[in-house]
Amino acid sequence: MTHLLALDSLSCGYDQTVIIDELGFELQAGEIACLLGPSGCGKTTVLRAIAGFSPLLSGSIQQNGELISTRQFMLPPEKRGIGVVFQDYALFPHLSVFDNIAFGLKGLSTAAKRQAVDDMLQLVELPDISSRFPHELSGGQQQRVALARALAPKPKLLLMDEPFSNLDTDLRRQLALEVRRILKDQGIAAIMVTHDQEEAFAISDRIGILANGRLQQWGTPSELYYQPVNPLVAGFVGKGELFAARCHSSSCVETELGILEFAEPLNAEAGQELSLFLRPTDIRPSLEPGPVMARIAQKEFLGSSVVYQLALPTGRTIEAEIFEPMMLDVGAEVSLNVASHRPIAFNL
Repeated sequence: MTHLLALDSLSCGYDQTVIIDELGFELQAGEIACLLGPSGCGKTTVLRAIAGFSPLLSGSIQQNGELISTRQFMLPPEKRGIGVVFQDYALFPHLSVFDNIAFGLKGLSTAAKRQAVDDMLQLVELPDISSRFPHELSGGQQQRVALARALAPKPKLLLMDEPFSNLDTDLRRQLALEVRRILKDQGIAAIMVTHDQEEAFAISDRIGILANGRLQQWGTPSELYYQPVNPLVAGFVGKGELFAARCHSSSCVETELGILEFAEPLNAEAGQELSLFLRPTDIRPSLEPGPVMARIAQKEFLGSSVVYQLALPTGRTIEAEIFEPMMLDVGAEVSLNVASHRPIAFNL
């Protein structure tokens, strides 16, 4: 099966300094992927390499089975048929919305160009702003116009570099879902880079976690959240704590939170040492007595949930998040229960 895009053992950087090493993944037609990682991890470097703006140090990039980048060869960006939405939108300030969107439409009659721009503005739900200029638009409107400009030439692949980073939280979430709908309706594949886990989960079919110059894991959002391959991935896609654990049996471990039993077995044997990853939603404080007690050191009411800081007898403080109307007082002594679903555990 020919992939729309395939990166094989790709290494890239600047001035022979390797920023990303041995990167490989594949993207199917119509699939939306996200490269997620901390600032400076090389996400934008990968995007620039795919677009043809940056050379490779080694490895290759194929598009529909054809080589478009190696160390020795780079197909020019304008021949790749790839759309790009930049972080700052990169709209031409002296051009109207119409002229911005029409900029990349070559070889069309005036009537065809007008129809194409009208279609794009309808698609991004901004039908009446073609005569406006970028400075007359809100941030959200500018983002939609930038998307319309990138989609107007009908690319098979769209690259988006932190496209929502200049917007407030609620608008970012709304536009991420709207962009996903538009891409799916048009059958356009996309790769977005971001450092925002919620944004990545909202828009993506596949996510790649980049850290320390390498692709740590490539998979669906649920695979990354429930089956992370290492503690780095686990901590990046959701808050949590690592606990030293010793296996008593395939579904029972001993930790500083006591002996924990799980509904599903771990991939471990009795006596084996593990590192157990628990999220704040896994830990449930109770006023009922139990084998391990903790003191509520702090609480934060968030409306839909309450976050408690729990001081353990070992001196460690951990976090629990409760979504039920159960208000516990700071200073209260509580026992700790742990959710019984299959845990996330890593071999030492």
